[in-house]
Amino acid sequence: MKKVVIDAGHGGDDPGASGNGIVEKELTLEISQYIHDRLDELGIENTLIRDSDETIEPNDRVNMIVSPYGSDSDVLVVSNHINAGGRAVKLLI
Repeated sequence: MKKVVIDAGHGGDDPGASGNGIVEKELTLEISQYIHDRLDELGIENTLIRDSDETIEPNDRVNMIVSPYGSDSDVLVVSNHINAGGRAVKLLI
């Protein structure tokens, strides 16, 4: 069974996009926590990279993504981002 690493994009000093009262780092954390809780309910092994509003440097983020399960083909990484540009939604797996 696949293992899932959930990355809540941005955080801390990096707010990401914002507008209309929405701050990307807050929404990506909320979405990531929901996914984490739901996968737990389903019995799917997963880990959440960021569970609070903290700054994670790019190299540290990569190390945190690889650290729990390595980089084997049975590891799925979900990195949540909310773009300010409009209607496009992408799911990269």
